[in-house]
Amino acid sequence: MEEIVSITDKALEHIKVIYSKEQKGLETGLRLGVVGGGCSGLSYKIEFSERKEKDNIIEKDGIKIFIDPKSTIYLKGVELDFRDGLNGKGFVFNNPNANNTCGCGESFSV
Repeated sequence: MEEIVSITDKALEHIKVIYSKEQKGLETGLRLGVVGGGCSGLSYKIEFSERKEKDNIIEKDGIKIFIDPKSTIYLKGVELDFRDGLNGKGFVFNNPNANNTCGCGESFSV
């Protein structure tokens, strides 16, 4: 099965560090999602949470990544990266399917 989302090595390193501090249970993982809102219509969501029944699951280096079926449609082909430069520090979604993104890169439209 083709991966829904690709995760760069740098992003995975930072996820592991945060996960080791935030881990709450055996079925806890990183949830990636898309929610309505933001200046371009849709916003990315990233958090640690419990697995839900219909989640798609990706496992990378012992970290489980959960994506709900609705978000899968919008996240297919997206790359999750981590940047730490002069313009800020944090996770970045590189979405080749987005027709429009806002200036901060946190919302998009398709």
